[in-house]
Amino acid sequence: MTTTTPERDHRSTTQAPPPPRRGLSWARRLRKDWWIYLFLLPTILGYGAYTIYPLLASWWFALLDWPGFATAGTFVGLENFERLIGDELFWNAFWNSLVFLVIAVPARVGLALLLALVLNAKKTPFKGFFRTLFFLPVVTTGAIVGVVFTLLLDAGGPISLSLVWSGLIDSPANFAAEAGTSLFAGIAVWVWKWLGITLIYWLAALQTVPQSVHEAAMIDGAGAWAEFRHVTMPLLVPFLVIITLIDTVAAFNVFDLLQTLTGGGPSFSSEVIEIFIFRTAFQATVPQLGYASAAAVLFGLITTVFALAQGLGMRWARSRMGTS
Repeated sequence: MTTTTPERDHRSTTQAPPPPRRGLSWARRLRKDWWIYLFLLPTILGYGAYTIYPLLASWWFALLDWPGFATAGTFVGLENFERLIGDELFWNAFWNSLVFLVIAVPARVGLALLLALVLNAKKTPFKGFFRTLFFLPVVTTGAIVGVVFTLLLDAGGPISLSLVWSGLIDSPANFAAEAGTSLFAGIAVWVWKWLGITLIYWLAALQTVPQSVHEAAMIDGAGAWAEFRHVTMPLLVPFLVIITLIDTVAAFNVFDLLQTLTGGGPSFSSEVIEIFIFRTAFQATVPQLGYASAAAVLFGLITTVFALAQGLGMRWARSRMGTS
């Protein structure tokens, strides 16, 4: 006579788990939770009217010869893009945007890292005060910052007079209104305005470095520079990639600041692509909305490339942090 063990009885009486339920289709979810989408409707309509439609319309307008006054433009195909290739002012704006990018982004990233290291040190007093002080310009509108610095950088402003008094320059100068300095003045103001947000990124990154790593470096007799170079910085490389790419994309959005600070002048010396598009579409004697749309399409493609690079860089950084 065979006997049944308790374990066998338990297995025989245990029921198999029910099959997983398939998710509801989109149409059924819409019928079931229609009131949620009702609350989202104003946002969806606004986003479609002010973001999606202008984005798609600009691709069509780029193929037209349209001054904006007529109800419809004349279809010219890729003629606007061919004009852009031979337009010296467009390439001047492109070059200014590139110079802005190459100088402003490393300055913002590097200076913010230096400040973060100082504010992250245990012996630094009034950390909260200085963090707030550096972050305040971030919450200020770029147009307002441009207007204020127009007065500060004027020949009779405090910055110019202070430099004359210190002997660094011989005579007062309006840095935002001179061809040789207007673009660099815009770079300096942009870095000052957005330094606080990059500082927050670096402070958050420094919190991920274990305290035991610092203690081990101190026990081994490493100085401050050696610890940063051989211990801290290698651990911050993934964050460096992410922060640099974020700041790179942000460096393309400088219209409000430069438009109020320099207006792209003098003699187009500080005109970036955004100001070129605005001037061509709205400030020219005869507006050229089709031509400006072609420039906007090219600018959008360039920005998209950097946005894709940002996504790939973030994916690489996450994988690097996951394996470290």
